[in-house]
Amino acid sequence: MTLDQRIEVLDTLGKEILERPEWLQEAVQKAYYANKWFTVDESWNALEAIATHFLSKEVLSKWTSKYEIKDITEAKTIGLVLAGNIPLVGFHDVLCCFITGHNTLAKLSAKDEILMKAIVGRLIELKPEVNSRILLSERLKGFDAIIATGSNNSSTYFEEYFGKYPNIIRKNRNAIAIISGDESEADFIALGHDIFNYFGLGCRNVSKLYVPENYKFDFMLGTLHDHYKELANHDKYRNNFDYNNALFMLNKVKYLMSGSLIITEADAIASRIATVHYSYYSDLAILEAELSDRKEEIQCIVTKLSLMNHSTFSFGEAQKPSISDYADGVDTMEFLTSL
Repeated sequence: MTLDQRIEVLDTLGKEILERPEWLQEAVQKAYYANKWFTVDESWNALEAIATHFLSKEVLSKWTSKYEIKDITEAKTIGLVLAGNIPLVGFHDVLCCFITGHNTLAKLSAKDEILMKAIVGRLIELKPEVNSRILLSERLKGFDAIIATGSNNSSTYFEEYFGKYPNIIRKNRNAIAIISGDESEADFIALGHDIFNYFGLGCRNVSKLYVPENYKFDFMLGTLHDHYKELANHDKYRNNFDYNNALFMLNKVKYLMSGSLIITEADAIASRIATVHYSYYSDLAILEAELSDRKEEIQCIVTKLSLMNHSTFSFGEAQKPSISDYADGVDTMEFLTSL
């Protein structure tokens, strides 16, 4: 398959996703039955973001034009260990391998098998040659390079097992938000998407707030409660909310809460489900220096402020990455085209 042919079939798939065909509706429903975190709404959010931001001919052509993608006569086989924390979180890696002309050998997460199999299966139906390019497997063997996504703990094992191969190994990361103190209701509603989309399970979800000294949280928490209190109706989310509330009470940890979120002062960037940490800052330059020291923990930053040394997203945009917003800041396409 040529690059143009690969772009063409991906564009066709993207248009089909936006029409919500019956085969995909069935897959979305099955994914919810298998994993209650993957609600119908959240799965469609992920699917439509992929179709819009990844799978249009215009987006794909502009993206691939930045790289030297040759028609490969002897393609490499790229092993993928995919995460499953949010719907189709591993699709971008599959896309990068496919668009560069390499063969994909992907080990799916048990939490996100159904939608990935449905999407890859439909690609094969649209273009049967894809069947020899993308293989979903329980075991990884016979690969030439590896891209593995997991936790800080699993990354240790990945480095041991896969260290002899060309690799990208990803660890835990989270998004942070820097609050200026003059945010509007609309800003906090948008920030709510960064915190609550996918129930906060994604690496691009905001898990840590940096707020000015003596900041008062009443307006923020009130706004988040008014617009996101329905989260408390989701059993798994509510169980985590109640558990953390009880845990903080028993341990006499100071915290604030709305009907759907607990916030507590803590240095750690990663936080529990239904909780967000916060820290105070007095000088933006000092904060920027701290963020540079902790860059390995941070996936992205949302704020209204202009930072000197860090790229940022607007409130509400953390879970809307473009096709060239690479996980952990590592250019997957550059890695693949250099093999």
